[in-house]
Amino acid sequence: MKTAVPCYYHLDVEVSPERVGQVRRILAAHLRFWNLEHLVEPVCSGAEMLLRAIDEHAGDKNTSIEMWWNHQHLITAVGGNDRALRVDQDLRTCLQHLAANSDGWGCCATDTGAKVIWFSRRARAGERVPLVARPPEPITQEGLEVPREIMPVARVAGRARTREGVLEEAR
Repeated sequence: MKTAVPCYYHLDVEVSPERVGQVRRILAAHLRFWNLEHLVEPVCSGAEMLLRAIDEHAGDKNTSIEMWWNHQHLITAVGGNDRALRVDQDLRTCLQHLAANSDGWGCCATDTGAKVIWFSRRARAGERVPLVARPPEPITQEGLEVPREIMPVARVAGRARTREGVLEEAR
């Protein structure tokens, strides 16, 4: 049985308006590499909103972005280092967007007092458009000929090699 190997990506970035677009393209490239094309828009738009809100409201712009893919769920986490950032007031619009466009989301504090906001999306690996069954096409060739007469097994098995390499009939 082949087991699925989880995928992980980590990016540390100093958030600025021009870096937000770059981070979006980087995340989209990793999702495409993991065959998750259908998750590019919802995941990248959620991460982009969080990064723009951190750029607007946070004093410390150093941020970590992580993605985990276990072949069932994709979890994206954005962690900021600003202790003064109030998630309930400063990021209310982002959290409403995440709640509407993800299967689950949450926020937690780290040991240093920073905040990590995560959201998840369910998906199967390599989700594709279903194939449509086609009826078989008619065969244009004639049928195969009847097999030729089978040689008796005793005749084939009766031949043996001698030490000198000459074939002789075994009795």
